[in-house]
Amino acid sequence: MQKIEDIEKIIEENQAVMLYFSAPTCNVCHALKPKLLDAIESNFGEFKVVSIDTSIEQEVAAYFSVFAIPTVLVFLGGREFLRKSRHMSVDEVMREIKRPYEIMMS
Repeated sequence: MQKIEDIEKIIEENQAVMLYFSAPTCNVCHALKPKLLDAIESNFGEFKVVSIDTSIEQEVAAYFSVFAIPTVLVFLGGREFLRKSRHMSVDEVMREIKRPYEIMMS
């Protein structure tokens, strides 16, 4: 079980963090996750990715105001930078974080 405090600590200690909210019954979540994680790993080596199962971690989802799945939250420098829910493409997410990530890491 993940604790809000632990997730907050990860966000605080890492420059780039992605929270991926999903559930076992979400087919879109299962199709998107491997593609998104592969793209993040290939393009942005410093990202820390945390997967959160909303069927178990309802308190964590509520804390981060996540009410739809899949939801991706990207934190850069400890602050929420991007929030995408439901309909998103891997390319769209990558495009939106590329420039700020590169600036932050340079």
